Amino acid sequence: QVQLVEFGGGLVQAGGSLRLSCAASGSTFNTYRMTWFRLVPGKEREFVATVTWSSGITDYADSVKGRFTISRDNARNTVYLEMNSLKPEDTGVYYCAASYKTTGGRLATMYDYWGQGTQVTVSS
Repeated sequence: QVQLVEFGGGLVQAGGSLRLSCAASGSTFNTYRMTWFRLVPGKEREFVATVTWSSGITDYADSVKGRFTISRDNARNTVYLEMNSLKPEDTGVYYCAASYKTTGGRLATMYDYWGQGTQVTVSS
């Protein structure tokens, strides 16, 4: 089992920044990647960014590329999402997820463990 806990959500004005953290515990040694998804009102859960534990390979949704940065700290079993130039359309509940699988990094169905989510609200 893997437990994931997110931190760092909040309310910010458009153009501002937030940093989300996701602390992983439990049987994390076999997990291959960590990923941030978000649930935006009126939409399905959508992929935001992913990073692999061992090599640090990243991938981003087009909507956040150039504004968000995902990183990981292997020693702390923690993944971060630095969000800059935030827009009102970034508002939603952000979830981190862990997967043992080496493919399908953008697909929510490929993930085995999920955090409880943290709310991000960007005001215009």
